[in-house]
Amino acid sequence: MIQVVRLFLGGPMQKRTISFERKLSRWGYVFVAPFVLAFCIFNLWPTINTFVLSFTDLKGFQRDYNFVGFMNFIRLVKDPYFWGALKNTFIIWGFNFTPQLGLALLLAIWLSDSRLNLAGKGLFRAVIYMPNLLTAASVALLYRSLFSYPVGPVNQFLRMLGIQVINYVNDVPVREAVNFFRSVPFTRAIVAFIQWWMWYGHTVIMLMAGITSIPGSLYEAALVDGANSRQTTWYITLPLLRPMMLFILVTSMIGGMQMFDIPFLLTDRFGGPDNKIRTTVLYQYNVAFGSASDKSYGAAISIGIFIVTIILACLIFFFLQDRSEIKKRKKGGAV
Repeated sequence: MIQVVRLFLGGPMQKRTISFERKLSRWGYVFVAPFVLAFCIFNLWPTINTFVLSFTDLKGFQRDYNFVGFMNFIRLVKDPYFWGALKNTFIIWGFNFTPQLGLALLLAIWLSDSRLNLAGKGLFRAVIYMPNLLTAASVALLYRSLFSYPVGPVNQFLRMLGIQVINYVNDVPVREAVNFFRSVPFTRAIVAFIQWWMWYGHTVIMLMAGITSIPGSLYEAALVDGANSRQTTWYITLPLLRPMMLFILVTSMIGGMQMFDIPFLLTDRFGGPDNKIRTTVLYQYNVAFGSASDKSYGAAISIGIFIVTIILACLIFFFLQDRSEIKKRKKGGAV
């Protein structure tokens, strides 16, 4: 009798369930298809095409090209302008990321500390994150007008304070406004400040998410043992935030390697003055779409940027990962 019931329940009912699941899976393919199609057209195909073009001699608007093997990559390794652009990228990113992480960590700890019980935490989070919602082009044009020469708002304020540059014309001292975008340190500082100002809010939100994921029982136990805020931050919050800070470091490095719009709009489109603001992506853009229009070498530069980014990300994960966790895993596997 039990076998008959099982056969009855496992017959048509099971077939109906399977057919219903198949229909659902078909609709799943329908809903996923637009994303897959857009990804293949706007991401996968350009990536494959860039990789193929890096082995050719395509220039300008010509359609015919020849395969030249690794000639573009050999040229890239010997190109001092590429390595100079890579150096500029890391200098600007370093001046941006270091204060970004420091201030974001401080704000995240303050806003997440239950002992402080700060009022208006939601408002502070919204205000801090707001610069990240602005487009980079509008921010670059704003700062371009603020620091413009000679009658920008910053120069007018400095003139009111009596701060001006003294130049000598025929041995006669002449007081002039500060031409910020003719100075390498000033221009680098402005670009790094914009990058910091736009992204530190995002870093604060990520760190706050990491802090809220820490079990509250750890803080309660530390409070019972008599630990103060500084001790709980140093011995509980910072060690457990290490994976999140590692993730932020890697993603920030990837974003820094793709820095283009701010240097492009703030300078003369070539990374001036003295090419010290020329980042790797800006150099790739000028090579591929500038006067030379060397698209094959531009594609090789983009592949080179990708390889450098992958290598740096792997090195960061290797040197900054938690060694104690690795030892525990090895001991567990050995047991």
